Amino acid sequence: MAPITLQRLVKQLDKLKPEADAARLKTRDYARRLARMIRQLRERGLDADRAAATVALADALQRGAITAPMEAHPHKRPGLAR
Repeated sequence: MAPITLQRLVKQLDKLKPEADAARLKTRDYARRLARMIRQLRERGLDADRAAATVALADALQRGAITAPMEAHPHKRPGLAR
């Protein structure tokens, strides 16, 4: 399988957050979908270097596409620590 592009990851994050804000997606469902995205990243890899990914995720956090608790979550999981 081909690695996931950084643009696709950011697009999916941008798509996920409004669904949660509009209450069409419960908090646990948001977390479940985010976890699935992380699992796919582990399996397929990310087609970007660490610096580009860090900048894109920081931008997504600043825009509100990622909530602060969800931003902290991947850093607590083994294999995703900085």
